[in-house]
This record gives sequence, structure tokens and C-alpha cells, in this order.
Amino acid sequence: MQIVASLTDPAQAAAAQAQGADIIELRFDLMAGDPVELVRRCRNVCALPVIATLRSAQEGGRYFGSPAEWAEKIAPVIPLVDYVDVEQQFAREAGPVKTAGKTIIASHHSAQMMPLHVLFMLEQELRSYGDIPKIIVTPGNEDDLIDLFAFTRAAKKPICTGVMGASFRYARAVLPLFGSEFVYCHTGVPTAEGQYSVEEFVALRKLLL
Repeated sequence: MQIVASLTDPAQAAAAQAQGADIIELRFDLMAGDPVELVRRCRNVCALPVIATLRSAQEGGRYFGSPAEWAEKIAPVIPLVDYVDVEQQFAREAGPVKTAGKTIIASHHSAQMMPLHVLFMLEQELRSYGDIPKIIVTPGNEDDLIDLFAFTRAAKKPICTGVMGASFRYARAVLPLFGSEFVYCHTGVPTAEGQYSVEEFVALRKLLL
């Protein structure tokens, strides 16, 4: 499992690295300023790999533009980062990311849980254009969680799974034990409800593994 520090300010990258993060995610939809300059500021203080993410409002972020506008905004940072998060709705814009040889995190965030067969279909769809499917759902009860654990264990690897909201926060810690590649954490300013801090998850990883 790898700890991703999801940041709203590139200046937080140095602290994230010191606290034990493995990867930095720059949430451009939550930052003001030129994305290229934001990446450079991150690189100046941190040696960790970087994920570029421009999360849409439909999936919990604050980007409200079209797919074409998304592609235009993300294009300048592609050469500067290691991973690019490409939501399913932006799949047709993934070509330049592939051409540049960057790893695509093909993501889908849902405000509800999906049946197991739908999860497996979604995984295949995401893997058709990306390298690491990221499927985040909102469980309604413990049975939903059991299905999510089962899916994570059975899915082709690499895979990233997670939950939205704080109701089943503990699932964020358990899913990596079933094969989820990444755990998204914060360094003081959460980018999603229910996130653990990097320091908390570093301690949890030592206890769980």
C-alpha cells in the first residue's frame, strides 16, 4: 500500500514527505494559480512522485468545465508529473497522457454503492484507457463494505478502491489489506470527508502490517 498525500497547497509537500507519504497528489481544482508553477513549487521542496488531479464537481471536486477545457488545463503539467488522474467522463482526453508515457489513474467516484457485477464491469471500462482503476463508492451498510472488500481482493491488480464520507471511515484503513494500491490522506487540510492524516496512516500501517 502507498500513502498518497492529497494537497490543497504545494507548500505542504515538504511536510507530507517528512511525515512519511509515498506520493503527492496536487488537487488543482482546490488551488489557485498557474498549475505549472504549482507543480514546480512542489518539486522544489519534495522528491516524491506527483499525481495531477483536476476533480470534477460531479465526483466531489470543484472543477466545473467541459472535457475539452479539462484537457486544455491539464496538458501543460503532463510533462512535469508522474501520474494523471483521468475521470471516466474525460477518458477521450487520455491520449496525450498515454503518449507522454505517464501512468493514468482512471477514476470513478460514486455517491452510492454498486452491485458486484457492476463494479467488475466498471473496472474493465476504466482499465481500457487507464493503468490503475480507482473506484470510490459510498457504502450504505456493512454488507456493502463486505462486497467492496471482496471486489478489491478479486479484482485484477493494480486497483485502488475507497469510500466517500465519514460513516465507514475505517474502510480506508482496511481496503489496502485486501489489495488496494493507494490510500489518500491529508497533511492538515482534508480534501475529502473522512480522510486520515498522513501521520495517522503511517502509524496505522505499522500496526496493521
